[in-house]
Amino acid sequence: MMNLELKRVVVTGLGAITPIGNTVKDYWEGLVSGRNGVGPITLFDASRHACQIAGEVKGFDPHDYLDRKDAKRMDRFAQFAVSASQQVIADAQFTINELNATQVGVMIGTGIGGLKVLEEQEEVYLTRGPDRCSPFMIPMMIANMAAGLTAIHLGAKGPNSCPVTACAAGSNAVGDAFRFIQRGYAQAMICGGTEAAITPLSVAGFAACKALSTRNDDPAHASRPFDRDRNGFVLGEGTGILLLEELEQALQRGAQIYAEVIGYGITCDAYHMTGTAPGGEGAARAIELCLKDANLTPDQVSYINAHGTSTAVNDPSETAAIKKALGNNAYQIPVSSTKSMTGHLLGGSGGIESVAAIMAIAKDRIPPTINLENPDPACDLDYVPHQSRAHNVDVALSNSFGFGGHNVTLAFKKYTN
Repeated sequence: MMNLELKRVVVTGLGAITPIGNTVKDYWEGLVSGRNGVGPITLFDASRHACQIAGEVKGFDPHDYLDRKDAKRMDRFAQFAVSASQQVIADAQFTINELNATQVGVMIGTGIGGLKVLEEQEEVYLTRGPDRCSPFMIPMMIANMAAGLTAIHLGAKGPNSCPVTACAAGSNAVGDAFRFIQRGYAQAMICGGTEAAITPLSVAGFAACKALSTRNDDPAHASRPFDRDRNGFVLGEGTGILLLEELEQALQRGAQIYAEVIGYGITCDAYHMTGTAPGGEGAARAIELCLKDANLTPDQVSYINAHGTSTAVNDPSETAAIKKALGNNAYQIPVSSTKSMTGHLLGGSGGIESVAAIMAIAKDRIPPTINLENPDPACDLDYVPHQSRAHNVDVALSNSFGFGGHNVTLAFKKYTN
C-alpha cells in the first residue's frame, strides 16, 4: 500500500452562540473578563425541580439568520448550529458554489438532539391524541438534523455526519472533520457541536442521577471546577462551529488563519456508564495519542482547555490523567475550565471549547477558571484562577469526556509556514 500524503489542516472561520455571548467576539470577551453565564432557568417553570439554574443562551433570535418558516421547523439545537455556521462562513469569507460544493462537508455533533420538540410532542400525544402530533416531529428531533440542515442552508454537498458521543460529541466532530481533510476526503469542513437540552425532562433526569448543582440561591458561583466546595455541574446550551480547510486551499484564497489543527486522540474507558476509569486511564491515553498524532512532546504544550465539569468524579480524574500523560510538565502548563463561566453544554461543549482554545492561541491569552476559591487537594495544577492571563500560546489542547467512557483530546497550534 502506498503511504498517504496527509494534508495540513487550518482553522479559517469561527462561530459561537453561548451563555456569555452570541458571537465569537462577545464570547471571547466574556471568557477573558470572567463573565458568569449561569442564572435562574427561564426557558420553563423550574419551581418543582431540585435544580433551578442553568447557563441559558440569552437574546438569541433565530430570525436574525433564518426566515420564520425555516426557524419554526427546527429544534433549538439545530437553530443554534445553522446560525453559527452562517457566522463561520461570513467570518472566513468563504463561498460555497457549484465548483466546490462536493468538497465542503459538515460534521456537527450533539449529545441529545431535539429533546425540546420530543417533550412538547409527547404532551400533544397525551392530551390531544396521536393524530395531532406534528409531521415535523421526527425530522426536528433526530440528532443528525443540525448537520443536515446546515448543509441544506449552505449548499455543502460533501461528507456529512453527526457524532453522538455524549459530552465528547463536539470534539469528535472536529477531530473527524480534521481526519476527512487530512486524508483528502474533503477540502473544507464545517464542524463543531451544538446542544439545547435545558428542558424539564433533561434537568429532572440529570438531577435524578445527582449530577447537577443545586446551588439555586447562588447561581453565579454554582459552576466551580476543581473546587472543593462544588456540588455538581451546571447545564448549559449553545454551539461552537469551526471552518477547517486544507492549508493549500486556504493560502490560495488568501484566507485568515486562526490556528492549525495538528492532533486528535480518541479512546474509550470500557469501564462504566457514567464514571471514569480509575486514575483517568482512558483520558490519559487520549491525551497521549493526541500528542503522538501531533508529533508533540509534553514540554511543547502551552495551555490545556480542560473538560473541567465541576463534579467530584471528573475533576480529580482529569487532573490525574493530565499528570499521567504529561508527567512533571503538567505542573508547568496552565489549565483552565471555561465551563466555570458557560456551564456544561454537553455535546456542544467541545465546539465552544475548541473556539476558546483557538482564540487563546490567536490572542496569546488564557481564559480563567472562575469560582476556584478552595481548590480540591486532589486538583493541584495551575488552573488560572479568577483572572485571564497573558501567555504565549503556541500549542493548546482541548479535552472532552462523555458518558459511556468516550475520551477525546484535540491539539491546535499557532500557524507557521
